This record gives sequence, C-alpha cells and structure tokens, in this order.
Amino acid sequence: MKKYSLWVVTWGLIALVLLMPPALVVAEALKSGLAPALASFSDPDGQAAIWLTLEVTVVAVLVNTIFGVLAAWVLTKYRFPGRSALLVLVELPLSISPVVSGLVWLLLFGAQGWWGPALEQAGIHIAFAVPGIMLATVFVTLPYVVRTLVPLMEQQGRDAEEAAMLAGAGFWNILWRVTLPGARVALFSGILLTTARAMGEFGAVSVVSGHIPGMTETMPLHIESLYNGYQTVAAFSMAALLAGMAMMAVLLRSAPEWLARRRETQA
Repeated sequence: MKKYSLWVVTWGLIALVLLMPPALVVAEALKSGLAPALASFSDPDGQAAIWLTLEVTVVAVLVNTIFGVLAAWVLTKYRFPGRSALLVLVELPLSISPVVSGLVWLLLFGAQGWWGPALEQAGIHIAFAVPGIMLATVFVTLPYVVRTLVPLMEQQGRDAEEAAMLAGAGFWNILWRVTLPGARVALFSGILLTTARAMGEFGAVSVVSGHIPGMTETMPLHIESLYNGYQTVAAFSMAALLAGMAMMAVLLRSAPEWLARRRETQA
C-alpha cells in the first residue's frame, strides 16, 4: 500500500509540475485554431529568432563539447595542485545567476566596458550583437558535458589508456579510440543537456543582447516581446515550439538507456 501511495504522489507531482505547463502552453497556442498558430511562424522577426537560437545552440554545443572532453580528461587522468579549485570553477555557472554573467560580459565588452571602446574602434561588436549572445550561452552551458563525463571517466581508470600508450598510440588516438567509446553515453547525455539549456537560456542573453528584433532576439526573448505586445497566440506558439525542441532533446537523452534495457530484455 505504501509503495502505491508513493507511486501516486510521484506521478501526481510530475503531472502537476512537469506535464501540465507544456500542455497548457500548447492548449493556449491552439486556442484560436491551428492555422493562426502556424501563421505566427511566418513573421520575419520570429524566423530570425528561430535561426539565431539554432545558430547559438550549435556554437555552444561545439565549444562546450570540445572543452568538456578535454577538461574531463585533465580532471580525471591527472592529479595536480588546484584540481579541486578547477572543479569548483567549472561548476560556477550552475550556481551564479545568468543575469550576473550577462552583466559581466557587458562590463568587459560594453560601450563603457574595459575592452568595449577599443573593440568598437576596431569594428568588432560583441555586446548587443550575436558574439555576445554566443559568449553568454557558452558560459551558462559550460558545466554539462564536463560533469556528465567526469564520474564515468573516473570509473574507467587509466589502465586502458596506459596500455595504449605503451603500444605507441598518441594522445588523440587514445582519446578517440580508447576513452570516448566507453564514455559515449555520458557524452551524448551531456551534449543533449547542453543543447536544451542553450536553446532556453534567457537571463544572460537578455542582458547582453539588447533585445533588437530580427537581429539579437533568440526564441525566449522573442516570446517575451510577443507576450508583452499582447500577441498571445504568437507568443504561446513560439513557446510551444521551444518547449517541443527542449523536450525532444531530453527524450533523446534517455534513448540509449532505453535501447540498452531493450537489448537486455531480448537477450
């Protein structure tokens, strides 16, 4: 009886906190019918927001995948002074407010920032431009690949890498052929977490972007602009699309585990 009570409470909380919000968003988007919801995506500013979100997400995922793999290698395969401090710094974006990180980029690259005037004179625009949005997104998504890889790489140990090294394999060969094949599920999970987080980032991007429609508005920022402009159907349609993209990333993250369980069942 106790087990079933916990089951009911768990599913009740999941339905209330996780399933109901996206369902309500979709219902609100379709309140006037499917045609108006789809028509809202023909707006040039909305299309620009979608493409900018995808562009920023791709850059953030590429940068943080490369950084995450190399950082996880260093943190798990070597012991050195400052290792604990490096682990703490890697996790810093998880604890600091995204708004604060956006303000830091403005302090560095804004018109009145440390390096902003010199960059402006050189024709390089970072704050209130796409590069600033990319920097802010890379910062807030930095920990995910590292933190998913570190526990698994620590569990792997160094025996396989040392054997490959003695056989004459180089660093990149060892990483690609020995280490990563055993960590591909964790790496895939970290990449998808980074993807979902990058697509939905609002706070840091809002501060550093300038909210310029059609130029520096990502999907979350465009949703806010539409809602504040009383374009309810368009706002919830864009929100439903963004929620669907994020949920797809989360579902894909669970696919390897589901496939592994299916193979075990069939065996």
